[in-house]
Amino acid sequence: MCGIIGCVGHDDDTLDVILDGLETLEYRGYDSAGVALAGDTIDVEKKEGRLDVLRESIDNGDATPSGPIGIGHTRWSTHGPPTDANAHPHTDESDRVAVVHNGIIENYQALRDELEADGVTFTSDTDTEVVPHLFGAFLDAGMEAEAAFRRTLDRIEGSYAIAAVVAGDDRIFATRNDSPLVLGVGDGTYYLASDVPAFLEQTRDVVYLDDGEVAVIDADGWRVADRDGDAVDKEVSTVTWSAEQTGKSGYDHYMLKEIHEQPTALRQGLSGRLDELSGRVTVEELDDVGTPETVHFVACGTSYHAALYGVELFREAGIPAQAFIASEYATGPAPVPENGLVIGVTQSGETADTLAALREAAGRGAETLALTNVVGSTVARECDHVMYIRSGPEIGVAASKTFSSQLTSLNLLVESLAGGATGDSRELVSALRDLPGDIQQVLDETTAEAVVDEYLGDDAFFFIGRGQNFPVALEGALKFKEITYEHAEGFAAGELKHGPLALVTARTPVFAVVTGNDERARKTIGNVKEVEARDAPVVAVTDGQSDVERYADHVLSIPETHPRTAPMLANVQLQLVSYHMADRLGRSIDKPRNLAKSVTVE
Repeated sequence: MCGIIGCVGHDDDTLDVILDGLETLEYRGYDSAGVALAGDTIDVEKKEGRLDVLRESIDNGDATPSGPIGIGHTRWSTHGPPTDANAHPHTDESDRVAVVHNGIIENYQALRDELEADGVTFTSDTDTEVVPHLFGAFLDAGMEAEAAFRRTLDRIEGSYAIAAVVAGDDRIFATRNDSPLVLGVGDGTYYLASDVPAFLEQTRDVVYLDDGEVAVIDADGWRVADRDGDAVDKEVSTVTWSAEQTGKSGYDHYMLKEIHEQPTALRQGLSGRLDELSGRVTVEELDDVGTPETVHFVACGTSYHAALYGVELFREAGIPAQAFIASEYATGPAPVPENGLVIGVTQSGETADTLAALREAAGRGAETLALTNVVGSTVARECDHVMYIRSGPEIGVAASKTFSSQLTSLNLLVESLAGGATGDSRELVSALRDLPGDIQQVLDETTAEAVVDEYLGDDAFFFIGRGQNFPVALEGALKFKEITYEHAEGFAAGELKHGPLALVTARTPVFAVVTGNDERARKTIGNVKEVEARDAPVVAVTDGQSDVERYADHVLSIPETHPRTAPMLANVQLQLVSYHMADRLGRSIDKPRNLAKSVTVE
């Protein structure tokens, strides 16, 4: 949640670099935004609302913030509503220190009480404001700036990424604890941010900070030390994707672009991992992972739906598997499996609930594996093993191509760990090879845009499926509610008659995912008949192998393929349904209200 950007070495265009960086970070939060530029003094400008409001305020202001170093922030609200006062950066009473912060200061109330008892006046509702006041107090006590920053960190508890500047000091001080922060190393210019895209137009050379490390950057370079002040030798990595990949490429929205990028994303994820001659899957990252006796998945949101799909695959391979909502696994009596594997599914690799669940599992002696998109992310560094989905950057808050890449990667993972136990590896490998082309066919031939026009203004939208189609139905409903703001629910198709049928009317369209012509398909058709008998319109998402079309008002077709890849094609149709409905309703598709992409708070 929230986005941090900082830079040194730009002099005259520092403000532009900060604002441009914030624009790329708005997917992390867009309740308010602010900047602080530092030289002999600190100039702060911050506004409630999206970045455009801040830009307009600066353009129309009497003075433009200036200074050789700067920090900026775009906020997703936790403590206090979106207001100018609650926007970051926050300062001490003398405006000598400015701070931006992601995460939560858990002991902020005790610190605030202490500071107020000492006569400090607070101007916001945020937990963040205790940080600049503490920092300023230690400066007042005569401490040098870096020592004062470190002493401040000793007093705070919680999850955070923090960047701070001090008037009259040419350095930016930064640290992280359970919240991402990365340095960018340019040619005489240096950056820090919550995520690489913030400075990708400036440099692709990065340094990933670990928890507890303190970074100091100035115009002469950067250095990293631990909390005791001992230098840490950090590797400079080069990211493989370019700034162009984070643009819209002519699409109206990032989400639509990323839906259409799915064939490319899946080719990247499959590259070098399929041996079509032998019909086998080879994933080098998993060479040292044995076949588990049991598997637990931990994940949140869209990644949890991918985990449910993974459970089906492992069970088909004869390996007991369960999926847990990560926040419940982390805070409950986690039943860590003996001789088993705990797999964390997280697109960003920084999801706080999933990290907490994995740490709980590791603390109880479990072997852990991360399935993630981001190289160098916290989950990739902390787990025993990691498999990358290779989806490329995803900017839209509602996940699209990363979900498809997760499902594809889970097929590879299960085949690799289960050794072809499902008995049809050659057929699956062939279907995976054809999957990017099949998705392209769906994108080229979809009628989703015309279908949604029939149901504008309806009361609610239901999504149903069985087996591997059930997680896709859940994801279809989640995507729909995320970006349309309309009521949507996903159900296991057989559960309709156990309660949800009470909600079915002529104004509750039901999207039924029916693939193949096995018992599950036939039983789902029975559920379709149940809602049809109650006047609900039915949209069938199908490969045409069953006769569900006879009972549907509309059909969204997918190519016939392997039973394990068919749900991925159905998912693309449901993504397009959500997108076009949200577009018709004029919703903020890339930045849905109240949401942010990387959820780094519990």
